[in-house]
Amino acid sequence: MSAAIWHGSPDLDQANEMSAGCAIGHLGIEFTELGPNHLIGRMPVDSRTRQPFGILHGGASVLLAETLVSCAATFVAAPGTACVGQEINANHLRPVTSGWVTGTARPVSLGRRSQVWEVRIVDDNDRLVCISRCTMAVIEAP
Repeated sequence: MSAAIWHGSPDLDQANEMSAGCAIGHLGIEFTELGPNHLIGRMPVDSRTRQPFGILHGGASVLLAETLVSCAATFVAAPGTACVGQEINANHLRPVTSGWVTGTARPVSLGRRSQVWEVRIVDDNDRLVCISRCTMAVIEAP
């Protein structure tokens, strides 16, 4: 995909502001970059996102992935439509104990009724931590 896929002019500052008071903000997730066909965000690996054994909780990785996809899918959606999650899966490949993890969401398929996205999450050393795929349903806006 060479042309920009976004409708309108997506605003990452606004997306970060809207996320501040919910799970996204509580876990420290922030949107950091919007490219022509990808969205990047990051999440700290700290007491909010680690499990009792001191490593990044798999559920936190899934929350990061779904957050990125939900935002990206919304930015792609045509006026008058909305996107809702249908399915997500994740393979956790490497433990992380501190620092940040960064996720990059890229579309696999952008259909009229559904979208499929892949998210690759890496650690501070650019090592693959988790790979996730998420399917979004495109519906009429409520």
